[in-house]
Amino acid sequence: MSDLYDSQRQMRNMRKAAMQRGVVAIIDVGTSKISCLVLRFDGTSTLSDEGEIGSLAGQSAFRVIGAATTRSRGVKFGEISAMPETERAIRTALQGAQKMAGIRVDHVIACFSGAEPRSYGLDAQIPLEAEAVGEEDVARVMAACDVPDYGAGREVLHAQPVNFALDHRSGLIDPRGQLGNHLSVDMHMLTVDGAAVQHLAHCIKRCDLELAGIASSAYVSGTASLVEDEQELGAACIDLGGGTTGVSIFIKKHMIYADTVRMGGDHITSDISMGLQIPTANAERIKTFYGGVHATGVDDREMIEIGGDTGDFEHDRRTASRAEVIGIMRPRVEEILEEVRARLDAAGFDHLPSQQIVLTGGGSQIPGLDGLASKILGQQVRLGRPLRVHGLPQAATGPAFSSVVGLSLFAAHPQDEWWDFDIPTDGYPQRSLKRAVKWFRDNW
Repeated sequence: MSDLYDSQRQMRNMRKAAMQRGVVAIIDVGTSKISCLVLRFDGTSTLSDEGEIGSLAGQSAFRVIGAATTRSRGVKFGEISAMPETERAIRTALQGAQKMAGIRVDHVIACFSGAEPRSYGLDAQIPLEAEAVGEEDVARVMAACDVPDYGAGREVLHAQPVNFALDHRSGLIDPRGQLGNHLSVDMHMLTVDGAAVQHLAHCIKRCDLELAGIASSAYVSGTASLVEDEQELGAACIDLGGGTTGVSIFIKKHMIYADTVRMGGDHITSDISMGLQIPTANAERIKTFYGGVHATGVDDREMIEIGGDTGDFEHDRRTASRAEVIGIMRPRVEEILEEVRARLDAAGFDHLPSQQIVLTGGGSQIPGLDGLASKILGQQVRLGRPLRVHGLPQAATGPAFSSVVGLSLFAAHPQDEWWDFDIPTDGYPQRSLKRAVKWFRDNW
């Protein structure tokens, strides 16, 4: 674990170096597309809009000066399966964004969607030696958390303090400088499959880039799609991607749960491809133009030329009604939403004060999806587009770009994480491994 702690600290230092240079690339390595943005930072300010210190790493104003998207290759279920192909696709996207920006970029912050994420809730309490809470006290209380045995071959991707309590006062965002006798913390820890992270890091290294940060796309798409009130009161973000569907739950502006369903828009496309016996490219076109989840009487009469290029005239002139296409799509969409429902139930989503659900990602653009989702997931469902950021081209403002926009917000306003603090060396290895608790049931 200490190796990862050190490598995450190195990434944070890289990020600071990139900030000082003023430009950084943002890459979302997805199953269906790879998006790249080049950000220019205008300088670092220490205070956020609310006037409170948001992060140790410093916050920045930024604008997008380059953007490019290319078709993803060599990625399955959000994980790299063919390294050379993925490397080529990343280089293509990066070159396009660099050309638009007119500047070379050395540092990159990446996000990915697969790798079987698992969430844990940790907590700890320590007596304070001095009256006022200092930096080292925050580090000590985090080091005192009992880390569960999350299994061999897994690595911690995010470890964020989500709630501090000082004596009997809970819900503190930043306890530093406040007076008290006992400091306690609730932390959210997200672990992922270590091999997937290493593959991504290795792939970026092969592209002659320095990795300055890494994030889960479920987390960053929630950051971009949920408005402030939703992040504060409690909401879930469902990111329907090509190979995976990310699920993240936020409350008090912190992520408290993340998971991934290994199904997405590509599975719907392959169902259409098999059902109508047509190539995948044709199936994707039909899904995009004629897809939906609710069939009406009109759809029975609307015929679609499904085409083909087999050379067999009769075979290539076949038609199918729109109702047939919807009949193929709907069961798969329902299956994905049922899986999401199971994940939300496991996380204790029902216990939150607000049960707002936001659908985003490329797959959320299927007509009628919000109506179907409200039947399966709960009443409060809306479609979410990413927040507007300065300089973002019009083509990249759709829901499919939630992850990459969220990642640029994450780069500019990073959340305090475990590795931002100097954990005392004596408190690091000696920790009992206890089972994690679903802390938000008890603590909120």
